[in-house]
Amino acid sequence: MVNRSRLRQKRLYLDGFAGKYCAVPVILRDLEQQALRKLSARAGAYFAGGAGAERTMAANREAFDRRRIVQRVLRDVSKRDLSVELFGQRLPLPVLLAPIGVLELAHREADLAAARAAAAEGIPFVTSSQASYPLEDIAKANGEGCRWFQLYWSQRDEIAKSFIARAEASGYSGLVVTLDTTELGWRPRDLSRGYLPFMAGRGIANYVSDPVFTAIEVDGQDPEGLRPPLGLGLIRSALELIGAAPGKSLERLLTAPERIRTIRKFIALYSRPHLTWEDLPRLREWTRLPIVLKGIMHPDDARRALELGMNGVIVSNHGGRQVDGGIGALDALPGIVDAIDGKIPVLFDSGIRTGADIIKALALGARAVLLGRPYAYGLALRGEAGVRDVIANLAADLDANLGLSGHRTLSELDRSILEERSLLTGSRLEQ
Repeated sequence: MVNRSRLRQKRLYLDGFAGKYCAVPVILRDLEQQALRKLSARAGAYFAGGAGAERTMAANREAFDRRRIVQRVLRDVSKRDLSVELFGQRLPLPVLLAPIGVLELAHREADLAAARAAAAEGIPFVTSSQASYPLEDIAKANGEGCRWFQLYWSQRDEIAKSFIARAEASGYSGLVVTLDTTELGWRPRDLSRGYLPFMAGRGIANYVSDPVFTAIEVDGQDPEGLRPPLGLGLIRSALELIGAAPGKSLERLLTAPERIRTIRKFIALYSRPHLTWEDLPRLREWTRLPIVLKGIMHPDDARRALELGMNGVIVSNHGGRQVDGGIGALDALPGIVDAIDGKIPVLFDSGIRTGADIIKALALGARAVLLGRPYAYGLALRGEAGVRDVIANLAADLDANLGLSGHRTLSELDRSILEERSLLTGSRLEQ
């Protein structure tokens, strides 16, 4: 078994001895800050921001900080195993790359670079419905890697069915259905800049490449009769829209009117606030892929997923991007694990930053975790290599913390290794 921590540390120290320092910072604060300095203000706001006053984002971190690992010593941890089995496949790490839309805001190769990095590191890549490249192109970039497709269920069932069929034909082995974004949350960082990337034609590659979506006719008029005000800002947005389109400059210019109609159609069809549990049986009829529900934050919803024959759940509050003032996702995890009672895998998303975070989530019952913002920051800094650096550092951090806390395998982790303490008093809380 490879000692990931020792090898990674040796690599970084030897590079440093030769005067070569990390292009992708190991320190998480520096990783975020350097990426945000490189990104445009609007792109940085899109990736870093959350809902409302961002109290749910803070709650995600607070839930991790409140739980402390109780380390044990004098155990033989010289050989460690970080692998995990998920839907019949043995993964080298309990980590998946979470679906993130509009990755072109971070890097021109966007999902292609991230999918290549995931394949190279042997972990699953979850392609977003709001990807910057068609899901078929992402599958090619991912090669022999493991990949899942994340579905935003829009107004029209036929679009969802078409996306799923395309994913199956392209070798995706799992379907993630996001339930907490049937409409956009109130995101002040984006609203203060008046910027929604979809309105500039970004993040809609799966739609413009879909024959069902393109064949649908909708009324292009805004139902509220709203129009953008005239001015220089409108010209800038029009230029961004043209620049985001595929093809050569003249082709992009000539197809701009059609592009605008497509964007209007997407906006008209994207939200589906009337989606309910009664819709899920139809999804089961449309695919043989394992269906994993993302956005579960209550035990009763987890039980409902079981009743409807879903294959897994992801405990997630969308990284704090949808509901403000919500509970931390890690606080929701134990109750959902108890409700599922081992019948299907429980995965965890929202707030994973370090190896210690992964240990805490697995100790509370998660089978694996999804990594989000950090890999987007790595992508912004170095493209595919940056994503690989982030994964490698996280894996080494996990390996070191696993061994130094006295454990050899992930299966040894349970709630007994954690203590919960009040952040106000530092006193231990009753479990």
